[in-house]
Amino acid sequence: MVLAAWNAIYAAAPLLGQESPATLRVADDHAAAMKAGLALFESQVRTILERHCLECHGGGTVKAGFDLSNRAAMLKSPGAVEPGRPRDESRLWLMVAHEDDPPMPYKAAKLADDEIDALGRWIELGAPFDRPLVEPPSDERQADAPRGPTQAERDFWSFRPLEAIAPPTPRDAQGWACGAIDRFILADLEAHGLHPNPRADRRTLIRRVTFDLIGLPPTPEEIDAFLTDPRDDVQAYDALVDRLLASPHFGERWARHWLDVARFAESHGYEQDYDRPHAYLYRDWLIRAFNEDLPYDEFIRRQLAGDELHPDDPWSMVATGFLGGGAFPTQLTEAEFESARYDELDDMTATTGVAFLGLTLGCARCHDHKYDPIRMSDYYSVAAVFTTTIRSEIELPLGPSGQIIKAQVCSEGFKPTKHHADDRGFPHFYPETHVLERGDPKRKLGLAQPGYPAVLVRHGRDPDHWKVTPPQGWTRTSFRRAALANWLTDPADGAGHLAARVIVNRLWHHHFGRGIVATPSDFGFQGARPTHPKLLDWLAVDLIHHGWRLKRLHKAIVTSATYTQSTAYDSARAALDRDNQLWWRREPRRLEAEAIRDALLACSGRLDRTPYGPGSLDETMTRRSVYFFIKRSQLIPTMMLFDWPEHLVSLGARSQTTIAPQALAFLNGPQTRADAEALAGRVAREAGDDPEARLERLGVITLGRPPAAWERDAARDFLAAQVETHRASGRNPDDAARLAWIDLAHAWFGLNEFLYID
Repeated sequence: MVLAAWNAIYAAAPLLGQESPATLRVADDHAAAMKAGLALFESQVRTILERHCLECHGGGTVKAGFDLSNRAAMLKSPGAVEPGRPRDESRLWLMVAHEDDPPMPYKAAKLADDEIDALGRWIELGAPFDRPLVEPPSDERQADAPRGPTQAERDFWSFRPLEAIAPPTPRDAQGWACGAIDRFILADLEAHGLHPNPRADRRTLIRRVTFDLIGLPPTPEEIDAFLTDPRDDVQAYDALVDRLLASPHFGERWARHWLDVARFAESHGYEQDYDRPHAYLYRDWLIRAFNEDLPYDEFIRRQLAGDELHPDDPWSMVATGFLGGGAFPTQLTEAEFESARYDELDDMTATTGVAFLGLTLGCARCHDHKYDPIRMSDYYSVAAVFTTTIRSEIELPLGPSGQIIKAQVCSEGFKPTKHHADDRGFPHFYPETHVLERGDPKRKLGLAQPGYPAVLVRHGRDPDHWKVTPPQGWTRTSFRRAALANWLTDPADGAGHLAARVIVNRLWHHHFGRGIVATPSDFGFQGARPTHPKLLDWLAVDLIHHGWRLKRLHKAIVTSATYTQSTAYDSARAALDRDNQLWWRREPRRLEAEAIRDALLACSGRLDRTPYGPGSLDETMTRRSVYFFIKRSQLIPTMMLFDWPEHLVSLGARSQTTIAPQALAFLNGPQTRADAEALAGRVAREAGDDPEARLERLGVITLGRPPAAWERDAARDFLAAQVETHRASGRNPDDAARLAWIDLAHAWFGLNEFLYID
């Protein structure tokens, strides 16, 4: 039904007028309306039209030039049907309702009131068809010859080859800019009559960059070491960044970002939502890959075809778990076998597109992409690469000392993961992938051959250019995925230039809160345009020229003057650039769910830093949040409060909401209270009995700074009031004092400054 609704949306394009893709907009409720209209068409309207209208209008003949044989033909008659408009604006309905001449059906009894009403509602819902009322001859239904991209389409900014651009030389480069990034930023600022903020102080910077790189707050000892480092600010900060990039927690932080992109979860989804108990090893591989600074092109290649390119490396086999991370139904009828497999191919194809290329390839499953130069033939060429790729659970030497353990992989030639429909003949895959008319497996147009979107193939290369010859005697896999990986990482002739742009932008997005392209998973026509296109290309070229190493890129970004500037607000500059598109200031950002929870545990001293291994559904666990077991039907409630994703589709950017339950969870949540109690105990152990020393330690642990004088006064008043409250409830003086300090620690966790990073 969902596919049919999308088919209907595509077929509805003529009703949207003659707008160009740049101006075309669809109503917010369009998809829901078309879905309802499609259900109505299938249940009532098709029968009405076939029984009372089709004989004269598209069946045996086409009278009055009005053809109902298919939707496109129907819409060619101006005014006859106005989809999505009130019914009385369509002559078809007016004639059927006998409110216009000639009354229809011609020289026949008027339709029943419920039939007339059904036609009216169908028109108002968009007049969708699930399929033509009259099927064209089979020789007219063959797949159209692929239409190649035009030069204008190839010239779209994200499809153009990368340019080697020299950084500009702004007037004030010597006074502020530290490197190439800053020169690009400063040149644009100066062109708009703006200037950037000065460098933030050391306390601000260590908290900012520590959270950004490892997702944890700096300890008081780390803060003190940085503040007292005798080297100049630049040298001391460089050393700090190097230490953080080398931390084992770096991989945990950045693996969590990629898990959003990979739509990773550890259960199948749908009604039964059975567990995938061996999927966690993909998460562990990600952490290792980021910690070891695996080159990004190799990072791509291993997730698509690690089993083919590195058959002797068990962790490269685990990396293919990327392809099998999506949801998949476990309860199928025989009628759903083939459609479920095409849905699975769609998940692999669409996720590969958005994750690595920032392109919505999945939109071309039923028709050519409405906005981007991605043809339906392009979509099925990529889908055909995965024809025989399936999930399997195999034993690999991944444990301590090479211990054999099970891992979920996505490969070919292994026994498929068990499915409830196996005993009814579920094949798991079909040996061939077909081009489908409107995405319907029942309407095959011909075989799809493995290939790549033409707009991302240059110099006339054919798919064989990226072909990989299997080792002698190799028969288990097709090596189609290895060829795809080669094309995707080839910046000269394939899609590597776009892949580089996308990952550079993803890193910028996570470090600044907004990418140079504000839509990190959509670099197509409907996506945002880059605010600094030359900087984006310079960074992509620099990444490729330095071996696709991401840690080097992280350091270039976080040591730039653009990143290290203060958050000071200035109304005069804001009047010129209210949204800070040109980066004249650093914007404060709220921590995301994982970093908030991990900061609570770290500050309380309860954080268990044990890496790797199976995750947990226990919300009270004290390991880092990246080690939660992600069960699609049982997501962690407090994480969802702070915009944890639903892990169903690839996600490039999380939403950020501010809702009352967030504050209530901090006020009343048992975990926050447990962390507050542990924090109060830690402060007492580390600072002794002196209240002033305790206040100092509390501030440094949680906010990275001692409390200001007014904060100390407020804290003293709060403590005194809470002591009286607890004594009034019957507590002895020592217990009342202890509880008051827990209350203060609890209140301190609720400060905006704890949740936001300057």
